[in-house]
Amino acid sequence: MPFTIVRQDITKMKVDAVVNAANTDLQMGGGVCGAIFKAAGARQLQDACDAIAPIKTGEAAITPGFNLPAKFIIHAVGPIYRLQNAEQGEALLRAAYLNALQLAVEYNCESIAFPLISSGIYGYPKDGALRVASSVIQAFLADHEMQIYLAVFDKVAFIVSERLFGQVSSYIDEHYVREHQFLKRDLINSEREALDKIEIRRPHALKSQIPADADESPAVSIDDLIGNLDKSFSTMLLHLIDAKGKTDTEVYKRANIDRRLFSKIRSDKSYTPSKNTVLALAISLELTLSETNDLLRRAGYALSHSRKFDIIIEYFITSKNYDIFVINEILFEYNQPLLGA
Repeated sequence: MPFTIVRQDITKMKVDAVVNAANTDLQMGGGVCGAIFKAAGARQLQDACDAIAPIKTGEAAITPGFNLPAKFIIHAVGPIYRLQNAEQGEALLRAAYLNALQLAVEYNCESIAFPLISSGIYGYPKDGALRVASSVIQAFLADHEMQIYLAVFDKVAFIVSERLFGQVSSYIDEHYVREHQFLKRDLINSEREALDKIEIRRPHALKSQIPADADESPAVSIDDLIGNLDKSFSTMLLHLIDAKGKTDTEVYKRANIDRRLFSKIRSDKSYTPSKNTVLALAISLELTLSETNDLLRRAGYALSHSRKFDIIIEYFITSKNYDIFVINEILFEYNQPLLGA
């Protein structure tokens, strides 16, 4: 199942478990912690926490969700940034995420929502906190099936690198802004040219203008056209998986899509997935731009330079950067839909 970045209030998310960025005494705090306590019912949640406190930095504990839409609250304690060196702090932050995920597995959770642990009053740099969260979650999803959300309130953490962001921005400027400056004028000119060429004729008049000795093309039936259709999207996808030497599991996990969705695509040759899903699969298979365009065409889609989303995907394909999570971070920065999720 996919890893999804969302800009959403974690206390309102309908998931099996939400993660609280807790302190070691499991006391109600500020920020995300305070919001979760208030939404769940501060008194009853505090009583439940008092029964299992204290826990150590890097550890996690679980309580009922009480008044939240979530069944459970997993309390994970991240490090206070200034109290450890960089290596120790990262190890403790990784442990907090991993222990929370392991508790979710133990309690049969199929979905979980995280805040960006330690990135608030604990002072962990947001870009570093994001890197740790993404790394742990990606590694976990390689061996588990779970819907994982990272709920954020701002985009401060999502500048992957100034260099990469600058390259994507330049690519968009070159392929999108310039086209939009002239798009309206080009459309008007094209329409004018087309209108100039049109001659309104009655159907019988048109036929009378065909020379008597002109060759008439043989009639083509609908059955003939249907019989010569290209391979379906599903058939081509399976062919590409084999050709690239990949397994089904590897493909759908790298595509950041749900196993059940992938099974539907695989088993139903007439099923047409969304354009977003097709592109996620193209990234997973590390297709070239021409291969991607061919796969899109078989599903009835095409890349367009009139959409920033398409141009961003095109940039990563032409740059041979097939890390779907990095791509999604850039898409998130540009307020575009994320791949796969």
